[in-house]
Amino acid sequence: MMDLLRAIGLGLMVLLPLANPLTTVVLFLGLAGEMSSAERNKEAMMASLYVFIILMVAWYAGQIVMNTFGISIPGLRIAGGLIVAFIGFRMLFPPAKGVSLPEAQSKADEMAREPEASIAFVPLAMPSTAGPGTIAMVISSASTLRHGVDFPEWVIFAAPPLIFVSIGVLLWICLRSAGGVMRVLGKGGIEAISRLMGFLLICMGVQFIINGILEIISTYPAS
Repeated sequence: MMDLLRAIGLGLMVLLPLANPLTTVVLFLGLAGEMSSAERNKEAMMASLYVFIILMVAWYAGQIVMNTFGISIPGLRIAGGLIVAFIGFRMLFPPAKGVSLPEAQSKADEMAREPEASIAFVPLAMPSTAGPGTIAMVISSASTLRHGVDFPEWVIFAAPPLIFVSIGVLLWICLRSAGGVMRVLGKGGIEAISRLMGFLLICMGVQFIINGILEIISTYPAS
């Protein structure tokens, strides 16, 4: 049981800076301002469900996609590291007028034309929460775990769904309490947390790239 708890804790530490529910909260408040309380709660529930589904598909089917397109593990780690570092850099050094996802702007325009348009899948679930960096991390982690780690097999089987459920639940809690989160932290507090997470993402991305390069080097025998 301790191994399972340790695996879940490790998974949350790796994925939460990438998922960054606080950023999704800000996006949610910006897009759901005209919705009723019941509609906001429904969108929050659906977004959390979509995030869980996306992460599960990435975990179990990501390797199949890699094999189909001939993508190696080191290549995925380097590409994922670049994506993660880029996301972290944008969070640490945002433009003066703030970062606006193209998907978010498109959804805002769609909602202006169709007030009942859903925001659960785009942009709340993807790309705000389960974006390319999160998906790359999940696929790479799946490949790493299947190549052997110091966890029992039953932990490797049970931990991923529990981690993804935990992320979905945390996102749901954040979205349900979005108004309270903004009042408690304020704009400055959320910006500070976002920058801290951005720095952590840059460090993780660089380490991801280093691991990929070292794995490439280790595959070539010394001459």
